[in-house]
Amino acid sequence: MTQRLHELRRSLLVSLWFMLLTFPIMVIRVNTITGTIRWRWSNLALIGIGSFVISVVWRYAMQRKTGEVRATGVFAQVGARVGAGAEKVRTVLDSPKVRVRLVSGLLAAAVAYPFLTSMYHTNIMITALTYVVLGLGLNIIIGLGGMLHIGYAAFYAIGAYSYALLNMYFGINFWLALPIGAALAGLFSLLIGLPTLRLRGDYLAIVTLAFAEITRLVLQNWQQVTGGAAGIPNIPRPQLFGMTMRLHQTTTFVYFIMLAVVILTIFVVHRLENSRIGRQWVAMKEDYIACQAMGVSIAKAKLTALGIGAVWGGLVGVIFAARTTFINPASFTVWESVIILSTVVLGGMGSIPGVFVGALVLMLLPEYLRPFAQYRMLIFGALLVTMMVFRPGGFIKKRRKAYTITEAEKQSVIEAGAEADEDTEE
Repeated sequence: MTQRLHELRRSLLVSLWFMLLTFPIMVIRVNTITGTIRWRWSNLALIGIGSFVISVVWRYAMQRKTGEVRATGVFAQVGARVGAGAEKVRTVLDSPKVRVRLVSGLLAAAVAYPFLTSMYHTNIMITALTYVVLGLGLNIIIGLGGMLHIGYAAFYAIGAYSYALLNMYFGINFWLALPIGAALAGLFSLLIGLPTLRLRGDYLAIVTLAFAEITRLVLQNWQQVTGGAAGIPNIPRPQLFGMTMRLHQTTTFVYFIMLAVVILTIFVVHRLENSRIGRQWVAMKEDYIACQAMGVSIAKAKLTALGIGAVWGGLVGVIFAARTTFINPASFTVWESVIILSTVVLGGMGSIPGVFVGALVLMLLPEYLRPFAQYRMLIFGALLVTMMVFRPGGFIKKRRKAYTITEAEKQSVIEAGAEADEDTEE
């Protein structure tokens, strides 16, 4: 009881301090035209009550996390039921038949989506799918390779500008620019990776951040080629066999292009994860020194991860330029790199479904919170902080592969060992 009273007092103190700090902003409203002051005391009461309740819930949740408090009564029963339900869902999803049906249903819903919604919602989903591919590409570098990269928007920009410049100067169309933009992004990633092979952790992150800023500044200041801050307008949209399409049809077409790229990316990343090079990346991430001692070429593994990861950024950059028909350096700031990194961290590093869910949440949540425009970023920030504190592994944490040995296999191993001992004695 004494502990609870102490926590309540601390929550009350927090709410009082919060009321004091927000008083000039939330209570006093000055009309400079009429020279009057409006006092909004109701806002102060709402802030005090809300901050007190949030502080109490937060402290209780933190105590539950650290094990200082255990749920009792109804809360314990609800927690037990939720845990049992989650275990049942996990068991069901482990079934291959259920997974096939679930993927088939999601794919059917994705195909029907642009025909059941407006062009506005289709555009939102295209943006979300764009960040799904960007997140999966960065996931190769961070989630599998364990290299902290916060300049991924540079490869995004290289892909977009490669299509715009190749089309403007050489007349290259969208379909031919797709592989060229992807290859250029991978090549630039290798060039920045070569001098940074010995860097790890924060040092590598600083170098990648500098590379992103250098790329943006070059695009902004090289006006004779890139158009500078004014950007490049009138970029052709993708066409199908030269057919002329209206804006709605083009939007639907770009949606299906992005959907195909998402499916291709998931397939490739999944295959890479289970390949020889993918296991080298995971080993390098888990223990750098032990991986090197086992004969893995760290330089080769790093360069491969950087090159392949950047390819997807360049590929999506080409699609972005064709979709918007206008690009400028302001579209590829550090903030873009932070958002892409957030999709990987919040979704779950190394987890393909996690990155998929993380990108959808980060892109769709702010868009559908537009009715709460004044509080949208506040809600968004609160959700991010809550996720980082209570679920640091992300929405869908990467599950390590586990190998179960049956009793028959154990018995066969024991018998084989016994026979080997007998042969040795003879």
